[in-house]
Amino acid sequence: MSIRYTCRCCGMKIAEFDEAQVTEAQLGFDSLTPEERALIISREQSGDTVVSITCDYCREALNQNPELSLVGSPLQ
Repeated sequence: MSIRYTCRCCGMKIAEFDEAQVTEAQLGFDSLTPEERALIISREQSGDTVVSITCDYCREALNQNPELSLVGSPLQ
């Protein structure tokens, strides 16, 4: 099983780790509140963990065009 980081805006895969080789503490998950965990971390039926974050490209686009944050999937 793996831990996969994907962009919540464009869906691009940012990084992937073998779950057996990293700990939640190494990834910083232990410092998240239960609400934050529920918001950004999900499990697929395959057992893989998906962490939804914003990639650098989308973050820059959102910083330059804040109105894009009002759209459900602004940068597909």
